[in-house]
Amino acid sequence: MPPSDGAPERSPVPVRVVLPADPVLGHPEQEVVARLWRRRQTEKGWLYLVGLPSFRDLDDGGVEAAEYRVWVRAPEHVRPVDGVDYDQVPTEPLPPAPPTSTVREVLGERRPSGWVLAKVREGRGPARGVLHAPDCEEAPEGAPVLDVQRALDVAENPGTQLCTLCGCAQELTPMLSGFDHITDS
Repeated sequence: MPPSDGAPERSPVPVRVVLPADPVLGHPEQEVVARLWRRRQTEKGWLYLVGLPSFRDLDDGGVEAAEYRVWVRAPEHVRPVDGVDYDQVPTEPLPPAPPTSTVREVLGERRPSGWVLAKVREGRGPARGVLHAPDCEEAPEGAPVLDVQRALDVAENPGTQLCTLCGCAQELTPMLSGFDHITDS
């Protein structure tokens, strides 16, 4: 199995691989000396590419020694061999995590921008409505999304209420009334 990055493959080093117990056959865990080819750090821990000794069938009916390569979890399935230097084993560390915004960590994922109007007609008189965030469970399906200026225009209508369930009221009221009322209470 050649390396995928095109770099020349280094000579493997010995490592002990812990084979699982087989309760059906009554075998306990066993350790086998294998060859360590690569190490890779993942978000869930380290993986080691080991070559286990095996056999392979030949076309002429014969059998020859072979190696079976497999990724195993470390340290659960591998143990070092005394006196072996593992510093030269090709190692792929976990890439650095992309920087996360403190705002994103605190607030979580952003909800869709804009607002939608649920029209409510109660008998005669002017139309009434309720403004919602687009992802509010009370928001009407397929209603057009209003930008902030259009939502403020609609909110100024005395027949329009602002939903408190989705936070529309908390977001638009300061823009309608100014921010001074916040410090008055």
